[in-house]
Amino acid sequence: MEDHSQHNKKSQYKKNSLTLVGAVSMGTGVMIGAGILALTGQIAELAGSLFPLAFLAAAIVTAFSAYSYVKLSNAYPSSGGISMFLQKAYGKGVMTAAGALLMYFSMVINQSLVAKTFGTYSVQLFDIDPGSWIVLALAVGLLVFAFLLNISGNRAIGFFSLVMAFIKIGGIVVFAVGGLWVADFSFESSPATSVENTSVTGFIAAMALAILAYKGFTTITNSGSEIVDPHRNIGRAIVISIAICVAIYFLVALAVTGNLDLPEIIAAKDFALAEAARPALGDYGLWFTVALAIVATASGVIASIFAVSRMLAMLTDMKLVPHRHFGMSGTIQNHTLVYTIVIAIFLTLFFDLSRIASLGAIFYLLMDIAVHWGVFRHLRKEIKASATILLAAIVFDVVVLGVFLMVKASTDMMVIYAALVGVLIVFAGERFFLRQPASHQETAGDGK
Repeated sequence: MEDHSQHNKKSQYKKNSLTLVGAVSMGTGVMIGAGILALTGQIAELAGSLFPLAFLAAAIVTAFSAYSYVKLSNAYPSSGGISMFLQKAYGKGVMTAAGALLMYFSMVINQSLVAKTFGTYSVQLFDIDPGSWIVLALAVGLLVFAFLLNISGNRAIGFFSLVMAFIKIGGIVVFAVGGLWVADFSFESSPATSVENTSVTGFIAAMALAILAYKGFTTITNSGSEIVDPHRNIGRAIVISIAICVAIYFLVALAVTGNLDLPEIIAAKDFALAEAARPALGDYGLWFTVALAIVATASGVIASIFAVSRMLAMLTDMKLVPHRHFGMSGTIQNHTLVYTIVIAIFLTLFFDLSRIASLGAIFYLLMDIAVHWGVFRHLRKEIKASATILLAAIVFDVVVLGVFLMVKASTDMMVIYAALVGVLIVFAGERFFLRQPASHQETAGDGK
C-alpha cells in the first residue's frame, strides 16, 4: 500500500497573514480583472445603449447579496468561506457540498475567463488575429505563472495583489477620465441615457453578467480566518471592494460608450476597452490600455486561485469531496492548486469567452440563492439578519437568473445544456460520495 505519511491531512491556514488592505486588494483584483475587461462588450450586447446602467443595477442586487456574506463572515470567519457557511445552514450533506462545488466551479470559470481575456488583450498590440492559438498559449501561460506564485505563500500573494491593485485601479481611473475628457462627454448627449436598442429582458439578462463582475467579493470570505481581526475586517473589506468597483465600472462604461457606438462595442466585445482607447487616446492610449489589462487580468487570476484552492482544500478537510494525491507530495492545499489550474486550462482551451461567462453566472446565482435561503431558514435569528433583506436578495437572484436563462435558451441553448449537465453531475456525484461508508470516504480523502 502506498505510504501517504508525507501528506498533511489538514490544509494549513496562516492566521493574520492578510491585512484589511490586502483583503480589499484581493477582492478588487478578482472583480476588476473579470468585470470591466472581459464583460463590458457582452453586457452591451444584451443591454444595448443602457449598458452602463446595467452595472449600477447589478451593484444594487450585489449589495443585497453581500448582506448575507457580511453577516455570516462576522459570525463565522473561516478559510472555508462559503463551504463553511453552507454547512452552518444545511449541515454536512448534499446541499452543502453541491452548493460549495458550484461556487468553486464558478470561480474556476472566472479564472478561465480572465486568463483568456489576458491573451485577447495582449495580441491587440500586434497584427495577430484574436482567434489565434497564441491567445490560448498566453492564457495558459498566465495560469501556470499564477500557480507558481500561489505555491510561494500567502504573504507573497498579498503583496503582489496589493501592488497590482493600486496600479490597475489608478490606471483604469486614468483611462476612464481621459476617455471621457477626449470624448467631450456630457450626460445630456450620452447614449447611456437613451433606451435605443434596449429591451427589459435584455437589460435584466445583462445584469446577470454584471453581477458576475462583482462576485469577486466572495474571494474575501474564502480567506476569512487568514485576515487580521476577521470578525471586523471581512465585512469591511467586502463593502469597500464593492464600492470601489461600482465607481470604476460605471466610469469606464461611460468612457467606452463615449468613444464607440454600440455596434462597434459589440463587434469588439472581447476587447472593448482596447478598441475604445484607439479613437480616444491614439496609439499610446492603446499601449497603455493593453498594459493595464495585462496587470488587471494577471492579478485577478492570482487572487482568485489563492482563494478557490483553499476553498476546495476546506471541502476536503470537511470530507465533503473525494481527494486523490496522484503521487504528488506536499499539502492538500498544493494538490487543490493543481486541480484548479488543470480545470481552468481545460475551460480556457475548449470554451469561448461568451459561454465561459454565461456558465459562471448561472453557477454563481444558483449558489447565491442557496446561501440566502439557508440563512433565511436556519440562521437568520442566530446571526441577527433581516428576513426582508434576505427575501429581497432571493427574489432579485431568481428574477435575474430566470430572465438570463430565457435569453440564453433563445440564443445559445448549448449554454443551458452545459449548465444543466454540470449541475446534475455535481449533485449526483455528491449524493453518491456522501452515501458511501465513512471508511470509504476516508480512503478517498487519503488518496489510497
